[in-house]
Amino acid sequence: MSTSPIGPQSVDRALALLDAVADAERPVGAKTLARTLGCALSTVYHLAGPLIARGHLVRTPEGYAPGPRVPALHRAYQRHHGLGGPVATLLGHLRRTAGAEAYFTTYRDGRITVLDTTAPVTDTGHPFTPGPESRAHATAHGKVLLAGLSRAARRRYLDEHGMARFTDRTITSPERFEAELARVRESGVAVSVGEADPAYTCLATVLPERADGITHALSVSLPTADFRRRHGEVRAALARAVPLFVPFLDAGGDQAPPEPCGIPTLPES
Repeated sequence: MSTSPIGPQSVDRALALLDAVADAERPVGAKTLARTLGCALSTVYHLAGPLIARGHLVRTPEGYAPGPRVPALHRAYQRHHGLGGPVATLLGHLRRTAGAEAYFTTYRDGRITVLDTTAPVTDTGHPFTPGPESRAHATAHGKVLLAGLSRAARRRYLDEHGMARFTDRTITSPERFEAELARVRESGVAVSVGEADPAYTCLATVLPERADGITHALSVSLPTADFRRRHGEVRAALARAVPLFVPFLDAGGDQAPPEPCGIPTLPES
């Protein structure tokens, strides 16, 4: 059987096809997918058939688009990662109090993933979206999660994912990065000012480790120009939010909210 570095070639190509359709802003034609995947047009049709039959894709007059099975997968994803319900409500609360988009990120099985965000799915220009984080060294949520790893585990992660430069502020030196993470461990907060995207700054703090060893980070992002004016209040809002999330970490996010709206009344200062 022909295989790719991560599995059978047909499975790898089918997943690549799904990724290409998911990443596109509009339905994608078969010819475009063939060029993207580097395969024959007949291969696209061969791969798409079972995906359509299972509801993962639909074929429209304009091309292929995500199918009706996708929302169910999303709900299953939220259920398995303890999202939705109180966590989603708390992220919305953090967004309102901080005046910045909020994120819930995890380190698990050697991978950093943005699990949920308050940023609208229609905001395609937003730099931080749910999914595997390929720029962890340049983001606040990535820094705060990497800071908690052993040096050997951190080195393995960076060796695998690299330290690409995204802006002129991105830290690409392992020595400078270790010094940066030492500051993160000392302060408990990571900051990335224009390191992943020059227009955005993000702040993050780590949440207590779950009983199963999985670690999460809570973070916010806002335009860098706004951060320079509001960094004190944004950092305070992030710190106030941490104890609200703690009860739901080991509960898998499925506990009932403690108060009518799920949010106890907190002082804003």
